[in-house]
Amino acid sequence: MSFDALEYGLSTQDNHSFVLHARVPPHPHASLLWLPALGVAAKHYLPFAEVLAERGVAVFVHEWRGNGTSNLRPNRHNDWSYQQLLMQDLPISHATVREHVPIGARIIGGHSLGGQLAACYLGLFPHDFEQLWLIASGTPYWRSFPAPIRYGLPFFYQFAPWLADRRGALPGRKLGFGGEEARGLIRDWARVGLSGRYAAAEMEIDLEKALSNIVAHISCVMFDDDWLAPRSSLQALLDKMPLSAAHTHALGRDALGVRADHFSWMKQPQAVVDGLLA
Repeated sequence: MSFDALEYGLSTQDNHSFVLHARVPPHPHASLLWLPALGVAAKHYLPFAEVLAERGVAVFVHEWRGNGTSNLRPNRHNDWSYQQLLMQDLPISHATVREHVPIGARIIGGHSLGGQLAACYLGLFPHDFEQLWLIASGTPYWRSFPAPIRYGLPFFYQFAPWLADRRGALPGRKLGFGGEEARGLIRDWARVGLSGRYAAAEMEIDLEKALSNIVAHISCVMFDDDWLAPRSSLQALLDKMPLSAAHTHALGRDALGVRADHFSWMKQPQAVVDGLLA
């Protein structure tokens, strides 16, 4: 099936501009708003989007602040948190999807942190999507990880915000975790890692309550060798959405054709797409 490769230049009220990448087949039966992992530019998901477009799903890949086409980079003068991502950036991409693909099933999903924030956004707008797709995702709550990894996580969740405050942004590339990340974003993420509860600075909305009210079909893909998002972490995230039916597909190296870790699937996403559409 053919598809159109499209780009939409978007901007928010606080002067954040970015490109929303889209792969749209001629007669899509569904639309997907896709949210990247922490520190990963949207362009890296285009092979995934193209496989889905060939299967009749129109895919719109959001760009996080500070990555890829975003005009902002985190530093001492530029900072943001979950509040800006959920309440300013995502609504602009969401509106673009609705404008250009007004019919068909509505899906929101994401990879890693993108999956977590996709769930939170669905909780804020529960009537706008019928499905939630999660790839290599789960809560960062330290108790949801197996030993011995769990014992070191609280230290990192305290160290990362401290380092980000000291440097003006988290130097994630040097640490091997994410990219250059905003101080406020890292504080919100680390707060979830320590407490197990989703919350955002400057947001009065109870995200935990919003998650608990979600009624949607959830499709999950996890990987056998992914220590960043083990089954227990995924299950802890799913437990926050008890009204939703979830189906999980676990994939190994043989099914993927590449290592079954957190990122390698992006090079060969066919098996992942098969799992999501099963």
